[in-house]
Amino acid sequence: MYQDHNAPPFNPMPTVVWLLFFMLMGTELVFTLGEQGLVGGPQAIGWRHLTISNYGFSGIAFDWMVLNGQMPFEYASRVLTYMFLHYNFTAAVFSSVILLAMGKLVGEVMGQLAVVILFIFSGVFGALIFGLVTDQVWLIGAYPSVYGLIGAYTFLLWQRLAGSGMQQLSAFRLIGFLMGIQLVFGMFFATGLDWVAELAGFCCGFVLSVIVMPGGIARIRGLIQRD
Repeated sequence: MYQDHNAPPFNPMPTVVWLLFFMLMGTELVFTLGEQGLVGGPQAIGWRHLTISNYGFSGIAFDWMVLNGQMPFEYASRVLTYMFLHYNFTAAVFSSVILLAMGKLVGEVMGQLAVVILFIFSGVFGALIFGLVTDQVWLIGAYPSVYGLIGAYTFLLWQRLAGSGMQQLSAFRLIGFLMGIQLVFGMFFATGLDWVAELAGFCCGFVLSVIVMPGGIARIRGLIQRD
């Protein structure tokens, strides 16, 4: 059997995952360097809070839009921009690590476009549900988006278990574990209601996988025509 000795030892990371990673960590790096006084001068210390105020998802602004039936671009665009902001370096690192892990697994099966769709739509859906369900003022961070990728990974695992005749509920162990950690932290620390957006992002990613899977639209069309 022919063996390619020049092949990389690991499958390469999908390019789009790297792009999302650099967008997340690049933004965080600017904030961190500013807070350390390494760039931007004294005013750089407030860059993070100023950017959150201008681009974070605002529950108050969302309630105002729903109440008045208006969607000013300044506020509506925040369902996208909030994903690339974090409260601190640690939060950005954790979300980026999940992005790399889940993005690689999902991208190799579903393709790079699917990763982008899942990341963006899960983040948007998570913000909308968060705004409708909670009264919390701010939502920032990529967690609803990366939880969408976890939802897609869970869908892949769920399908694989179904094909092998194994217990499909075991596919949900990861999200159960993560939600359990959220519950424990919530008992001891004021973690807020961000988990609402994260769970919504997971559900969106799981359901959306039916469509973005290779051949997914054709299968749905076939089911509709059959009915």
